[in-house]
Amino acid sequence: MRTAHHVETVRNAEAALMARLPEGELMRRAAAGLAAACADLLGRVYGARVVLLVGSGDNGGDALYAGARLARRGAGVGAVLLAPDRTHAGGLAAFTGAGGRIAADPFAALAGADLVLDGITGIGGRGGLRPDAVPLARAARGANAVVVAVDLPSGTEADSGEVRGEALRADATVTFGTHKPALLIDPAREYAGTVRLVDIGLGPHLPSVPAVESLHHRDVARLLPVPTGESDKYRRGVVGVVAGSARYPGAAVLAVAGALRGGAGAVRYVGRAADAVIARFPEALVHEGPPTRAGRVQAWVVGPGIGEGGDTVGAVQEVLDADVPVLVDADGLRPLDPARVRDRGAPTLLTPHAGEAAALLGVSRGRVEAARLTSVRELAARFGATVLLKGSTTLVASPDPAQPVRANPMGTPWLATAGSGDVLSGLAGSLLAAGVAPLDAASVAAYLHGLAARSAAERGVPLTADEVAGALPTAWASLLGA
Repeated sequence: MRTAHHVETVRNAEAALMARLPEGELMRRAAAGLAAACADLLGRVYGARVVLLVGSGDNGGDALYAGARLARRGAGVGAVLLAPDRTHAGGLAAFTGAGGRIAADPFAALAGADLVLDGITGIGGRGGLRPDAVPLARAARGANAVVVAVDLPSGTEADSGEVRGEALRADATVTFGTHKPALLIDPAREYAGTVRLVDIGLGPHLPSVPAVESLHHRDVARLLPVPTGESDKYRRGVVGVVAGSARYPGAAVLAVAGALRGGAGAVRYVGRAADAVIARFPEALVHEGPPTRAGRVQAWVVGPGIGEGGDTVGAVQEVLDADVPVLVDADGLRPLDPARVRDRGAPTLLTPHAGEAAALLGVSRGRVEAARLTSVRELAARFGATVLLKGSTTLVASPDPAQPVRANPMGTPWLATAGSGDVLSGLAGSLLAAGVAPLDAASVAAYLHGLAARSAAERGVPLTADEVAGALPTAWASLLGA
């Protein structure tokens, strides 16, 4: 599992570790890892041209110490000092002592660079790059050079993943001790490139519960519900699906597909698309409704494609009255009353995309997309529910603020296709019905969904939501193989 910690937590851990180490040792460890990563990216260090963009903080010091190491291995290393009077003194002395040079013409140096090391701002930076750094950042990106960020791309905000201004997009980021939330959460994640974590010994000084975590194959595999010899359809989980309409029958078919291929023992479908559902899935149990008369279920999914109006409001309220976990998606999110959701005795999982989240929060879609971590936390707190916020990085937040937010790294841009969210809803609902806790059900569903999409898109061609559903068994099998 990949974990990320807030800036204050990292600084406290660094202070505790530095109290036990010789002066400067922690920065030397970071610089050694940074220089090694740069060497790997260069392939051949001797004769390579490296330019350091050096700010006033410790990241600038890390860059200078790393530059000194590269210079001693034969690289031609120049430094651009953005704050000469506040440059890290020890790092600068080590750099010049190793043969590093201060660039007389920063733009000429950048134009000829093989690798640019971004040490402009540290993990405490906010509000984007300062005006004097913007031309240098643009020149670095315009050069034919690999850009490596020190700890975090300059201009991104470590704790939130926000980018409020111009930032320097890196090809790779070398981070120290632990990941920072921005390295796992868009939009900042898109600026980080490939991320390498350098162990500098912070582990024993970090809290056991991070701010953000990202599951790996083995983590997800351990959470998968696997039937035993004594399992029947009820022990495996029966999920009720209230989805689709005369206008959107496909939403019902796709939600049922996700539920069946997500391991449900049975699916009870309620809605106006029964003919389409039974034609595609004869194993589905269909009912005209209302949901209370459909039969026994262990979880409900409500909302995909059901439209608007009184029938929708009634169906959502009926499902919320049930004493089982409920997943609310799409059209079902519109009539939601936060107090009504908070008062439920059973868990609730909400699965909005950015536009739906914006409507629930009363803000613009752009605000949600720019501040995804803040938005998902706020939604979870407001509704007292687990929230899966869809998007370029799917985030899952528990209503318990002490629980880390989970960032899902799996997926592909091809998932931005009509109906893929309906498949995800059915899949997550089947996991809820199997008894998986809401945070885990949402996290596993998002991971499986993304993994299935990657499998379906292996040929590099567009895919449909139905193909994503069809690839779920392959994704499941690959996880069990892990």
